[in-house]
Amino acid sequence: MDFNPLLIPLLGVSCGVLAVIGGVFIKPWIALKQRKLELEAQMVAEKAAQYAAHTDRLEQRVAVLERILTDRSTQLGDEIERLRDAPIN
Repeated sequence: MDFNPLLIPLLGVSCGVLAVIGGVFIKPWIALKQRKLELEAQMVAEKAAQYAAHTDRLEQRVAVLERILTDRSTQLGDEIERLRDAPIN
């Protein structure tokens, strides 16, 4: 099998060109994609924290309602009025 003598320098130059293209175009593109993923993960984490806080507030309100419904004392009306006047968190 005969090899063309220009094949070796041509392959060497091709490898150099590919390395430059990879360093100039591909590496920044990968860094950009990674940064986008990091920002998206941060946004998802913040949204999850907001949902958790909202769920906690709802659970507190349900607990108050359960306590009111199960309370058989004569102060039930007074407690309902106090809760209406209380600020909502």
